[in-house]
Amino acid sequence: MATEAQVQVFTVDELAARAGVTVRTIRFYGTRGLLPPPAIGPRRVGRYGPEHLARLALIEELQHRGMTLAAIERYLEQLPPDVDAHDLAIHRALVATWAPDAAERLTRAELERRAARKLTDADMDLLAAMEVLTGPDEEGLLRVDPGLLRLGLQLLDAPIPHATIVAARGVLVEHTRAAARELTRLFRDEVWNPYREREADPEDPQHVKAMKSLSAHMQPLVVQALVTAFQRSLTDELRTAFRAPDRP
Repeated sequence: MATEAQVQVFTVDELAARAGVTVRTIRFYGTRGLLPPPAIGPRRVGRYGPEHLARLALIEELQHRGMTLAAIERYLEQLPPDVDAHDLAIHRALVATWAPDAAERLTRAELERRAARKLTDADMDLLAAMEVLTGPDEEGLLRVDPGLLRLGLQLLDAPIPHATIVAARGVLVEHTRAAARELTRLFRDEVWNPYREREADPEDPQHVKAMKSLSAHMQPLVVQALVTAFQRSLTDELRTAFRAPDRP
């Protein structure tokens, strides 16, 4: 266990330089709750630690993936209050390799051209409920998830009540999040913690790059396993639910 003297401590200027951001940005993140307040040292000087640096790197990665500050706030609020720099690095590695394609910023007219159809207000509400899009923002632009757009457009014409589609999505989100939590626990306990014990500096850029590579190799295996398991389970459930009753 590192002593306080061994733990890196930064002033706000040093933290800004290490993270590649401005002091103003750090203070802004602090007011938004994205960055915890620093410890107060001698002469009332704020002292930042490795967890602040790791959190700034995670915020940068989330922004690179197209997330708004509001979405980043919600993401960070779900992290444990005692999350440390090592665990933040896990999230950063996973976000970099597992996050969906960055959102595109489109006007409604551009979205309709992409969809090759006019979209009613009800269509827009359903797409928003499925998180295909958010907005418009202060510039009048929508943030559209390109990976979900095609599916969302197909569901607009499905002969299924929109409330049922939204409810089905809620079920999927609830259970996939539970699976994601368990997979993250496995990744942490079986991969990340042994890695932390081997490496003297887990935050070294080369080490983080290696973890991203490992996570990228895991992604297709896990996704395929989830899809296959879900398809088989759904087939079994449908067979059971719609099986003709036995005749006497």
